[in-house]
Amino acid sequence: MKVLANDGISKAGERALKEAGIEILDNRVAQDHVINFINDNNVDVLLVRSATKVKQDLIDACPGLKIIGRGGIGMDNIDVEYAKSKGIKIINTPTASSKSVAELVFGHFIALARFLHESNRLMPLEGETHFNAMKKSFSNAYELSGKTLGVIGFGSIGQEVVKIGIALGMKIQVLTRSPKTEILTLDFFDGQSVNFEITSTNDMDAFLKEADFISINTPKTNEYIIDTPQFEKMKDGVYIVNTARGGVMNEVALIDFIESGKVAGAALDVFENEPNPELPLLMNPALSLSPHVGGNTVDAQEKIGIELAEQIIKLQKETIR
Repeated sequence: MKVLANDGISKAGERALKEAGIEILDNRVAQDHVINFINDNNVDVLLVRSATKVKQDLIDACPGLKIIGRGGIGMDNIDVEYAKSKGIKIINTPTASSKSVAELVFGHFIALARFLHESNRLMPLEGETHFNAMKKSFSNAYELSGKTLGVIGFGSIGQEVVKIGIALGMKIQVLTRSPKTEILTLDFFDGQSVNFEITSTNDMDAFLKEADFISINTPKTNEYIIDTPQFEKMKDGVYIVNTARGGVMNEVALIDFIESGKVAGAALDVFENEPNPELPLLMNPALSLSPHVGGNTVDAQEKIGIELAEQIIKLQKETIR
């Protein structure tokens, strides 16, 4: 079996594949040349992240493909159902990067609540001349403890976000299409663990009215989850972080509600016009920004590589049988 890891794979994943006798091609092939490369090199398995698109044209043009793997949870760059209809196995790693994304959510929340995103920009420029003025302007900050964390989506990432919120002493609200209950376990360094039973709500209005900090953790949607009507129902001074997908929140409306003071600050790791975010977003001092790096930690990449390798090895053994 021959594997093309076109968007990369961790060394641990590569080692696991090689130890199982599977050839790994660690090339980076441009989208326009992927089809020819797959066919010329008799590739059986194509592994991607978000960069490489695996749409119907590629699937039709590469009849030798047996497995398509996505390193991560989102599958919107792959025509999943069409691939399955052609007998291709689809694999992904839905939980491997959940902790990394959740930690980024709180990195942004804390940066916003303590003005770190802005002070980090201004200190090199004005720290020597306007130190006291900046100290005063950044003193109107907030603790997260005791505030209400609102999480939209209750998948693996949403659950990790809730766990961190609980650990910080926050009140918890979760919004899903239909109410559901999950038992979340917080594991601690000394072997102790504590279980929390969390039940979500589908009452958007009540959810928005209570939340001080809102984290969006949903799959890609065809329409906005957060648009003008939702912003209008939020608390004054709310903080919002989107690490889900561009297009789940109306970015133009977001800027309007930041300017009106309804939204105190927001963070975006994903963008509607990715990879070319709109300039008004990039220049707005109330926004904390990152370039779609939610799952991009060494730890997450190790987990992703190992999980993909394990699934490929398992499928290979099943095929041999």
